[in-house]
Amino acid sequence: MWDFIAQIGIVFFGISSILLVALKNKWGFVLGLVSEPFFFLTAVINHQWGLFILTIGYTFSWSLGIYIWFFRKHKKIRRK
Repeated sequence: MWDFIAQIGIVFFGISSILLVALKNKWGFVLGLVSEPFFFLTAVINHQWGLFILTIGYTFSWSLGIYIWFFRKHKKIRRK
């Protein structure tokens, strides 16, 4: 049951996040981070420790994207 729920979460949030990031929409990073608990759940249920480690890296990457797109101040570039 939990594995089925995790798979639905991965499909919905995973595909949505990649699509939004490809369209340069900052909310894709948020959806990507929302998808990570589903990846962790799948990795633990199925004893896929490589996926578990990969998910840690993805969580860091999505978090970095959120920081850059939502919280970091961007420098204005002056054109001559």
